[in-house]
Amino acid sequence: MIEKSRFAKVLDTIEVVGNRLPHPATLFLMMAFLVALLSWWASAVGLQATHPATGEVIAVKNLLNADGIRWIYTNVESNFVKFPPLALVLVIMIGIGVAEGSGLFTVLVRQLVIGAPPRLITAAIITAGIFSHLASEVGYVILIPLGAMIFHALGRHPMAGFAAAFAGVSAGFGSNFLIGSVDPILAGLSTSAAQIIDPAMNINPMVNYYFMVASAIMVIIVGTWITEKIVEPRLGKYTGNEKALEIEQITPLEKKGLRWAGIGTLIFVAAMAWTIIPEKGLFRDPETGGILKSPFFSGIIVGLLLLFFVPGLIYGIIVKTIKNDKDVVKHMTNSMKGMGGYIVLVFFAAQFIYWFNYSNLGLVVAIDGAQFLSQIGFTGIPLILTFLLLSAFLNMFMGSASAKWAIMAPVFVPMFMILGYHPGLTQAAFRIGDSVTNVITPMMSYFALIVTYAQRYEDKTGIGTIISLMIPYTVIFMLVWAVMMTIWMFLGIPVGIDGPIQLPGM
Repeated sequence: MIEKSRFAKVLDTIEVVGNRLPHPATLFLMMAFLVALLSWWASAVGLQATHPATGEVIAVKNLLNADGIRWIYTNVESNFVKFPPLALVLVIMIGIGVAEGSGLFTVLVRQLVIGAPPRLITAAIITAGIFSHLASEVGYVILIPLGAMIFHALGRHPMAGFAAAFAGVSAGFGSNFLIGSVDPILAGLSTSAAQIIDPAMNINPMVNYYFMVASAIMVIIVGTWITEKIVEPRLGKYTGNEKALEIEQITPLEKKGLRWAGIGTLIFVAAMAWTIIPEKGLFRDPETGGILKSPFFSGIIVGLLLLFFVPGLIYGIIVKTIKNDKDVVKHMTNSMKGMGGYIVLVFFAAQFIYWFNYSNLGLVVAIDGAQFLSQIGFTGIPLILTFLLLSAFLNMFMGSASAKWAIMAPVFVPMFMILGYHPGLTQAAFRIGDSVTNVITPMMSYFALIVTYAQRYEDKTGIGTIISLMIPYTVIFMLVWAVMMTIWMFLGIPVGIDGPIQLPGM
């Protein structure tokens, strides 16, 4: 028997300890009550912080006084139904149900497995994860279970494919080959912060583009290595009860179905493009004519539902897995049957998240942590790397990248500008920290869904399983990204368009 490495033993210990915790739903409920107790204590001692952007004094709200208890009692339902991942997952599962029930997903996986070189599968899944954030956050909903399914079909451990996809999707927020919807948001917040020092400064949405592209290449290479050299060997051979897809040759009828499904998809994409490309397109912003805040992006989940529904319906009609409307509804219904556990988990996760937000504990921790670092007095590479670590730490408490940057940018962008560093560098460091801990923080909105997906292959999967599975990505990505940032700064390479390391004249 091969003796496990010290690192593997540490991961096993993390998994065992983590899985001794209660059921995730119970754990979220316990964490919610812990938040309530902390809010009572913090309120009693007068814990507060001054918002760096507005100057508003933010005090911790007590969840256990009369107002807090009334708020808890009257918001249980709204906390549940307005929790963003709930609606996104359930709506898109309607389209996925048709695509899966018709057999389209199965034949696509078979086609990928038959046609793609096995050595490139891991890299292909991570690459798809990096690209997936261009379509909002649906990579968490679609790509992660698909990665597990593909690995399982190839005779590899499905949780290794799960981990590779999860790593790619999460890292996609700090690395990519294309500009996504998050880039203009972060750039706008950076602009507002930079104008505290220089009222004429505007930050380009592509201010991190060069560093993002280099980071994407790194994530693919390093993520593939982590998956195949650390994660997969530790998992060993899959012995669970979930059956793998049978990899058979594609029949002529299936090829015909794929061809027409592809044509239908192209027609649908062309129709959607027609609504936003023309200057007066139907789904452009009716007031400004823009795209970023247009009905197209506001309703992107409906577009994604149709993106699966249309080819799934066409494929099903061609191969006779859909003969009438009853079959369509049956496939939609079947897709919802496995979501019961997720819905229960989300109910408790939503209470925890919204109690935490209402209490202002997250805001106060983030602001005080940021201000503490601003007083340390580091400069140069140690300063930026420390800021990167702080961003990673704060991501464990606040899941939204834009919310964190709205708080951190007004403190760190002006301070680093005074020290001579361009806002693009500060923003790039923030994005690294925000990406690497997404895979291990229960505060990430989709963490409950991730646990549910994993339980399909391992019934006893808990939070400890996911954290131990993903920690290698967090640690190694952090180290390699820190080295990249150090080299970038040492050589003075621009991080993107209009994004030099140093401000002119500094």
